[in-house]
Amino acid sequence: MATKHFLLAIFVLLLSFAPLNVSAVSPQCGEEITQCHNKEEALKMKIIAIAAILVMSMIGVCLPLFSHMVPALQPDKNLFVVVKAFASGVILATGYMHVLPDSFEDLTSECLPERPWRKFPFTTFVAMLSAIVCMMVDSISMSRYKKSFLRATGNGDLRNSAKIESAESADIGHGREMKIEEGINTKEEQLMKHRIVAKVLETGIVVHSVVIGLSMGSSENPCTIRPLIAAICFHQLFEGMGLGGCILQAEFGSKMKVIMMFFFSCTTPFGIVLGIALSNVYEDNSPKSLIVEGLLNACSSGLLNYMALVDLLAAEFMGPKLQSNIKLQVWSYIAVLLGAGGMSVMAIWA
Repeated sequence: MATKHFLLAIFVLLLSFAPLNVSAVSPQCGEEITQCHNKEEALKMKIIAIAAILVMSMIGVCLPLFSHMVPALQPDKNLFVVVKAFASGVILATGYMHVLPDSFEDLTSECLPERPWRKFPFTTFVAMLSAIVCMMVDSISMSRYKKSFLRATGNGDLRNSAKIESAESADIGHGREMKIEEGINTKEEQLMKHRIVAKVLETGIVVHSVVIGLSMGSSENPCTIRPLIAAICFHQLFEGMGLGGCILQAEFGSKMKVIMMFFFSCTTPFGIVLGIALSNVYEDNSPKSLIVEGLLNACSSGLLNYMALVDLLAAEFMGPKLQSNIKLQVWSYIAVLLGAGGMSVMAIWA
C-alpha cells in the first residue's frame, strides 16, 4: 500500500511541474465571471459547509462500525448485505455521475488549448489506466499475501497450491465464480481481500474529496456554494456508509479504524480550508487548475468504478450468500438501483 501512495504522490508532482501550453487560452479563463459574487457571504457559507460536511461524514462512516449495537446489521445478516449493496450503488454513481463528468468538463474546457486537450479523450484514457493500476494493486497484493501465508503455514509453494485450487474448481467454469473459489479459500485470504478493498477505496474517495473541497473553498459565489452544501453532505453520508461497511468487514484494529475514519471525515473540510487559504492565488478555472483537477478526477473515477463493480458488487452478487438466495439477491439489486439512482439525481444540484 505504501507503493500505491508513493505512485500517487509522484503523479501529483508530475502534474504540478508539467509544462502547459496556455498561449491559446482566452484571457477571461483565469478570472471568475459571475453575477453572484460576495466574498464575505461566501466565507460564511464555507464555514457552515466545513462543520456540516464534517458531521455528516463522521455519521456516515461511523454508522456501520457501530452496527454491533444492532444485531440485524451484523455482517453475516441479510440486512447488512442489502445496506452494503445500497452503499455500493452510491459509490458506483459517484464515479460515473459526479467524478467522471467533472473531469470531462475540466479537460474539455474552452479555457484549455484545443490541442491536445479537446483532440484526445484524456478523461477516459486516465480512468482506464487508473482501473488497470487498481487491478494490478489488487492482484499483486493478494499474490504476495498468499505466498507469504503459504510459507508461514508450510503448505508448499504457491504454484502447487494454485494447481490444487484449480482442480477443485474445475467444474465451476470460467468467470467470477472461479476467481472467488481460487482466490479466497481461507478466512485469512478473505480478510486480506477486504483490507485491500477498504484501503484502495479510501484512496479514491480521499483524492476526489480534496478536489471537491478545494473547488468550494476557492469559490466566492454563494449561489453556487449554498446548494452544494446539501448535496455534498448527503454524498458524504452515503459514501461514508459504503466505506464504513468495507472497514467493518476488514476487521482492522481500533487504531487503523480511527485513522481511516479521520481521513475520510476530514479530507473535504481540509480541502475547503486549503481553498480558502489559497483563494488569492488559486483560480478554479485557470488552465493549470483545470488540468490538475481534471486528471485527478479521472484517476479517482477509474478507481471508484473498478472498486464498486469488481470488488464490491461483483464479489457480493457472485458470492455464495446471494447465489443461494434469490429473494435476497432481488432486494440487493433494488438497493443498488436506489443508491445509484439517488446519487444520480443529486448530480442535478452538484
